[in-house]
Amino acid sequence: MALLEDRNLTMVRPRSIEAHEKVLDAALALFGERGIEATSMDSIAQASGVSKATIYNHWADKEALLLEVMLMVNGLDREPEDVDTGDLQRDLTIVLTRKPPDKFDAARDRMMPSLIAYSALHREFGKAWRHRVMEPPRQCLKRVLRRGIARGVLPQNLDLEAAMALLLGPMLYAHVFNKEQPSNVPDLGPLTAQAFWRAHSQARKQHIEKAGIKKEPPAKRKPSSKSNS
Repeated sequence: MALLEDRNLTMVRPRSIEAHEKVLDAALALFGERGIEATSMDSIAQASGVSKATIYNHWADKEALLLEVMLMVNGLDREPEDVDTGDLQRDLTIVLTRKPPDKFDAARDRMMPSLIAYSALHREFGKAWRHRVMEPPRQCLKRVLRRGIARGVLPQNLDLEAAMALLLGPMLYAHVFNKEQPSNVPDLGPLTAQAFWRAHSQARKQHIEKAGIKKEPPAKRKPSSKSNS
């Protein structure tokens, strides 16, 4: 009974977890302030109060630590939950509108220029980073699309790679070009999901066929008459 009443015991956390979080916080701050290249493991150890030996027990090198920091601030430190509401358009909307944690917005903005430069110079890290960033949403979308095909909601001959490009393209566009004035720009996630569903939904195509709606063929262009003289 005394153990249950001792609040201090319930608050105890393993030292390894505390050390891990201290290092992540220190690395995040230093990467943003000094840049990635200028931040050493020595400076991270000093700022976190965690020994280098302990740090290397958690991460093989600075790039491994950097990758975990970036996954954390982008909300990618755990696998995204699968989505299956039974509504294809809604599932696509949920996946396309997922956003990283708001609390790391400022940290991401500070680190991004340094991350881009570092990834260009260290190509193996850049490749690993792009894989970890792009693959989770890609795989999630693929599962949604494959379920749609299996359930007869999408056509059997749907080109998955082309579908992925159509769905992710607007998201990349918004990330690159609409960042300066986000409040004035509509959320492209729901619009993209709706446009894709309208273009590829089997149910919509069947409804159009039943309604007898036919697409008008393009008008033939008349040959222009030119004088031979």
